[in-house]
Amino acid sequence: MRTWGPFAALAAALLLPVPATPAAAAVRAPVRRLPAAPPCPNVPAPSTVSPQPPPAPDPAARAVGGAALDTAGLVVPPASTAPPAVTATSWVVADLDSGAVLGGCGPHEYGVPASVQKLLLAATMLPRLDPDREVTVTAGDLAVEPGSSAAGLVEGGRYRIETIWLALLLRSGNEAANALARLGGGPDGPAGGVRAMNEEAHRLGARQTHAVTPSGLDGPGQFTSAYDLALIARACFADPAFRRYAATRSARIPAQPARRAKAFAISNDNMLLDHYPGALGGKIGFTDLARHTYVGAAERGGRRLVVTLLGAEVTTQRSWQQGAALLDWGFAQPRDAAVGRLVEPGELDRSAPPAGGAASALAGHAGLAGGAAAPVPRPGTGVTVAVGAVLTAGGALLLARRRRHAAAVAMSTGPVLREPEIPEQD
Repeated sequence: MRTWGPFAALAAALLLPVPATPAAAAVRAPVRRLPAAPPCPNVPAPSTVSPQPPPAPDPAARAVGGAALDTAGLVVPPASTAPPAVTATSWVVADLDSGAVLGGCGPHEYGVPASVQKLLLAATMLPRLDPDREVTVTAGDLAVEPGSSAAGLVEGGRYRIETIWLALLLRSGNEAANALARLGGGPDGPAGGVRAMNEEAHRLGARQTHAVTPSGLDGPGQFTSAYDLALIARACFADPAFRRYAATRSARIPAQPARRAKAFAISNDNMLLDHYPGALGGKIGFTDLARHTYVGAAERGGRRLVVTLLGAEVTTQRSWQQGAALLDWGFAQPRDAAVGRLVEPGELDRSAPPAGGAASALAGHAGLAGGAAAPVPRPGTGVTVAVGAVLTAGGALLLARRRRHAAAVAMSTGPVLREPEIPEQD
């Protein structure tokens, strides 16, 4: 599910015209692509059942943030050092403040989110819900997959919404996700909450994201991309309440005497907080379909960077350790290094697509400083030439590897497994 079918991406790169969008023009320097030996090897994952293909190719969505990001391989600034080797099938490193995308591997490749989808729930519901309001957890909130992650909230328990947020972001409580979606979903309850999540994703410019469950538990038709996760994470870290919750090391879930439930403590599953100087928090995730997913942010030298990973395997490094290695790489790059940018909330809706130029409209106004876009280069130059170079350099081989893997891990509603090494399950 993480990538296109065997021929769709190849046809998109070779046969379709690649528009020289304002997004690409605004990035001052050319970018280099190294598809022959990407630093994110495709580690085979266990096969799944009931495969479901990803959505149909959308060149417009793949051009969001800059035409250089429309690649299944590596894209980094020309003078950058090589990124560290990680097992994620796709990743992005971006600046939370400027919005600059420092680099990535398959930034717009489809993937399955697992519990990092809870960040979209947070971006959607934090502005809607009063953290001091006391609410009752229902039996419906506790209707989660057996064996999936739960924070320990009890049916009939009375909790402040802030406590439910901590249960969600520290312990990845799926019952907490259900409760927050229900509380923020209006008359339609949880279904309204999921609908609001998809509306928020659209507003943020995350056009490759579609939520089916509020928790990130696997569901047919649920997907995202590393680029979209960076947009969502940027919205989350702009919220002071989220920053406080995400950086919380431990919290106490209050007793529920009426339900004969004692108080207990929970701790943050994100080990980046304990082992990475300047860590701001984030979210980890795992299902048998998504594999390991991760979003993490840190601050160093006045810069705040975020890393997003999809489809990682835990071999020698856990997902947060792979994220930490990519953060180190990002902090080592010059402040003006960029291969694209994170679009602003609502920006794509304000960009009316010209006739026959949808991709250009979605990528539009990609100047890193937010200024006017540079003149568009003549068709047939720039990115089109780069795509040809990618294919002749061995891109077809990389795509074939990734497509074979995608066939084995296509979307399904298969069972959810516990992550073996990290105290996280979805």
